Amino acid sequence: MGKKIIGMFFLGLLTFAFFAWSTPENLEKKKAYVDITVQQLNKMLKEKDFTLINVHIPYDGEIPQTDSFIPYDKIEENADRLPQEKNAKIVIYCRSDRMSNIASVNLVEMGYTNVLNLKGGMKAWKASGYALIYKENRDKNYWNKQAMKGGRP
Repeated sequence: MGKKIIGMFFLGLLTFAFFAWSTPENLEKKKAYVDITVQQLNKMLKEKDFTLINVHIPYDGEIPQTDSFIPYDKIEENADRLPQEKNAKIVIYCRSDRMSNIASVNLVEMGYTNVLNLKGGMKAWKASGYALIYKENRDKNYWNKQAMKGGRP
């Protein structure tokens, strides 16, 4: 009986510690990448000094001056297509920012320290009046095949 009470006490203490640590401030620190707005990205594109990567699959358009297409779930497998310097500025985007959030976390876990995520993705970009490029000759099957290889459509 006493061992059960002690065990339950420690379990409760661990649960409390976990939830106490998981404050929004601590989760933001763990995030370790920065969300940027479409207006910020548009300004940055005028004096481009970063790598712009579309991580959305399947292909659903692209922002002008995109450098690379790497599926959000294949970032590590395509490390050779990323900047060699871990402090290089990298901007990640997808259609809505769900996939780019995942890719951004992966980049941070790989040691990249200057990762920027486009908040709202291509949807926000288009809603703000900025142009998207659509490759009409790229059907979804083609893009899926290229994405699996880590290639550009």
